[in-house]
Amino acid sequence: MPWDFALILLLLAVLVPWRGAVRVRQLLAAPQLSSLDRLAMYASTMAVQWAVTALVAWRCYARGAGLQDLGLALPNVETTAVAALVLALVLACTQYASLRQLARVPRERQGFLGEMARKLLPQDAVEGLAFSGLAATVALCEEFIYRGFAWAAIREASGSDWAALAGSSLLFGVAHAYQGRRGIVVTAVAGLIFGGVRMWTGSLVAPMVGHLVADLVAGIAAPRLLRRADAAVEQTPRSV
Repeated sequence: MPWDFALILLLLAVLVPWRGAVRVRQLLAAPQLSSLDRLAMYASTMAVQWAVTALVAWRCYARGAGLQDLGLALPNVETTAVAALVLALVLACTQYASLRQLARVPRERQGFLGEMARKLLPQDAVEGLAFSGLAATVALCEEFIYRGFAWAAIREASGSDWAALAGSSLLFGVAHAYQGRRGIVVTAVAGLIFGGVRMWTGSLVAPMVGHLVADLVAGIAAPRLLRRADAAVEQTPRSV
């Protein structure tokens, strides 16, 4: 494996999860976040993601990585379209059902997910529009970085698609270490699903679509469901 590919993989395994955990911890430690704080967070995250993507794309180009190796080709349009539609529908339904279940849990037991939804996810239309841009950025950039670059680098080093699937999914899970152990596991499983679709279709298009839909549902539905649940609790008469 080229030294620059190995260095990027090391950064993805160590620097990205560490920095993400520190940043999210700082944000959640604040008593409350203003709309400007959230918008600034969305903008800075998009800037970092595109910067990392540009760096990775540059090194892939310098090393002669092909579009097919990176999942940027479209070998079968019909299969990819069907995969994208099915993946998007399944993830949208699953995500919404999970959020509804979270909203039914008492607020004090919602843990990290409830706190993150209330502080970091969009609370009005302007923030929602900015978050949509963030969701699109994350879907495009993370799929290229993990299912494109990391997959290709591990595949080249190991000679195995299965090693590429496992390795890229593990890196993807670790990148979300700020969500705790459960978040790492859930995200790694999502990585396996996205990677499996990438292996089946030979393209990143379907995983990008599924990733985008899952994040949009979370960003739009979670704050509304939690606000509705909180309002219902406040309106419930308390026994004396």
